[in-house]
Amino acid sequence: MRFVNWGANYIEDRTSLSGFVKELGRKIFPDHWSFMLGEVALYSFIVILLSGTFLTFFFQASMAPVVYEGSFPTLKGVEMSAAMASTLDISFDIRGGLLMRQVHHWAALLFVASIGLHMLRVFFTGAFRKPREINWVVGFLLFVLAMAEGFTGYSLPDDLLSGNGLRIIDGMVKGIPIVGTWLSYLVFGGEFPGEAIVGRLYTLHILLLPALVLASIGVHMILLIVNKHTQFAGPGRTEGNVVGAPILPVFAAKAGGFFFIVFGVIMLVASTVTINPIWNYGPYDPSPVSAGTQPDWYIGFADGTLRLVPPGWELEIFGFTLSLNILAPIAVIGVFLVLVAFYPFIEAFITGDKREHHIADRPRNAPTRTAIGAAGVTFYAIMWAAASSDLIATHFRLSIEGVTHTLQALLILGPIIAYIVAKRISIGLQKKDREIALHGFESGRIVRLPGGEYIEVHEQLSEYERWRLVSYEDYAPLVVRPNAKGKITVGTRLRGVLSRWFFEDRIAPVTKAELESGHH
Repeated sequence: MRFVNWGANYIEDRTSLSGFVKELGRKIFPDHWSFMLGEVALYSFIVILLSGTFLTFFFQASMAPVVYEGSFPTLKGVEMSAAMASTLDISFDIRGGLLMRQVHHWAALLFVASIGLHMLRVFFTGAFRKPREINWVVGFLLFVLAMAEGFTGYSLPDDLLSGNGLRIIDGMVKGIPIVGTWLSYLVFGGEFPGEAIVGRLYTLHILLLPALVLASIGVHMILLIVNKHTQFAGPGRTEGNVVGAPILPVFAAKAGGFFFIVFGVIMLVASTVTINPIWNYGPYDPSPVSAGTQPDWYIGFADGTLRLVPPGWELEIFGFTLSLNILAPIAVIGVFLVLVAFYPFIEAFITGDKREHHIADRPRNAPTRTAIGAAGVTFYAIMWAAASSDLIATHFRLSIEGVTHTLQALLILGPIIAYIVAKRISIGLQKKDREIALHGFESGRIVRLPGGEYIEVHEQLSEYERWRLVSYEDYAPLVVRPNAKGKITVGTRLRGVLSRWFFEDRIAPVTKAELESGHH
């Protein structure tokens, strides 16, 4: 006991760690269920690290040809790469190997999915606004790194499915004018599939990308503590006062239990649901490619964009073939990702809002932002669905041309329809909230007045419910003003037009005077 006390005092004298722990322990976390999505991402990443460490002891990141002599009889005697053979050995000859492979894969899928859902929660509630714009960019970078981490791991076994995915990447790289062929040769270490690609992907997968993910998570958590947490409106919840549980001891205990729940669910799914059965695909061979060779869902949008390009999009300029069927999807995906990454700055420019925000919006109270989010999700969903165009055609006995043309039309019309519908629904919900806040909600109780008229009695809201409906800020379009030289620039006019578009058809929140009049 004395040794423990001496050690604690020794560390405290040299680090002042207790002050940091005490300050961190006071950090308040809101108790709304939607904030658990970020925790799911963090805990699934921990599971990825644990299971991945196990797999690194047995996987051989080599393209050297070997003859498989393992336990799976169908592939015995088949020549394949050492990477493929070691993956089969992990699956059939290493005790617990198949379970760890499936735990690793399911945890990776959950990691990407939870980050995506967490970002959607942040977007639709406006939690990315000042002072959290940088944290949004860091979170988006984390999402991109998670997709890259998943793709590099998915490509390691050198089976038929992963080989087809790498072949698509090789084709996209070669589609880049002038330098494409040389880039492909550099990445793959020779003509596809090369001799070094698995080793290079392995280095990225277990070293560089995990380091970047850990660094991004660290920066994200630091900014979360510095900027405080957002929370939904309610009595006692103001811009500077967070209502919830402190980290120590309440939140830490809950988080520990939640980690084991997430871990248990991943183990349960991995134990009962097969994923990536490479023994059914066999080693990579370009000849048996058929319908159904889709990548993991998070990369599907890139594959789908390639499939939606109309045929014949190629030009020849100065002896060079310009493959627009490759460059156009790359440009579309690049613009889409850039818009998502920098949306907080775009919205701040349009609205002119420079205030700090710690109260999360209800999506209905920001109808234009909600409509933009719905349009973006629809655009992504159409690209994602296009990755399964061949399966849609074969399962529903449709022509592949008809499916492709339908998805091409939906890629343009779908986001427009989603924008209009989401905005109309949001404004309709705002009008309903305004009516309920002023007059209460229908109770279903009918009474007869002395004059013989029948009316339905309306029940008044509680303080919390009324606060939730009326406590949001009203924004007006920016006023176009001349600059110091008395001129209105093109940029100022454009900003005014965008601001009017962003705030058009807005519903003003109920004022105190209106509430008093309605209650009377």
